[in-house]
Amino acid sequence: MLIPAEQVSAHRLLIVTGHYGTGKTEFSVNLALDLAKAGEKVMLADLDIVNPYFRSRERRDLLQAAGVRVISSSQECSDADVPAIPAEVLTVLEDRSYRGILDIGGDPDGARVLARFQPKIVTEDYQMIFVSNANRPEVRTAANAISYMRCIEEVTGLKCGGIVNNTHLCGETTPEEICKGAALAEEISKETGIPLLCHTAVETLKDKLGCLNGPVYPITIQMKKPWEK
Repeated sequence: MLIPAEQVSAHRLLIVTGHYGTGKTEFSVNLALDLAKAGEKVMLADLDIVNPYFRSRERRDLLQAAGVRVISSSQECSDADVPAIPAEVLTVLEDRSYRGILDIGGDPDGARVLARFQPKIVTEDYQMIFVSNANRPEVRTAANAISYMRCIEEVTGLKCGGIVNNTHLCGETTPEEICKGAALAEEISKETGIPLLCHTAVETLKDKLGCLNGPVYPITIQMKKPWEK
């Protein structure tokens, strides 16, 4: 079953976490674009300031053209990494007219930036999402993925409320890979009691996933390596 972005989560604040390379930023950017297309006011905060691989702010022009307000630590240069939290983050936390998406760093150290905002976040309607990719060596087993997720919860003081299977091999992704990731995500969900929100798949594969039981959120690849542009 295919679902639109607005059915992935009904919470106002979505905090996107997971191991680096799992596709957190791709998921965040797609979600922001699709929510804006659906008519929602959207703010995307790029808080991936520790060893970022892809940065949401690299698609600032695309996002802003779609009506998404982008907040990042490096406003003037998308290629610069400034390890500081922009004051504007308070806007996404306090202005409840926006759907806020926070793209967080891909390890506990990267997620630590949220700790200072924890007292405010827990008073809001939020959901922290753990993005799973069965092809990342460090989190390809349920035990390792759960341990990693618990570390993120510990340093942020926030509880994970949803899992997204975003298993991929970039341009080599096949339906079989996504289904392999589904098995891992389902095991994580079963062991923790945290709901599996959806599986992601590029548009060309969305009709080839009969192996999946849960909803599929179709995405378009927006984050490309420099040599792919």
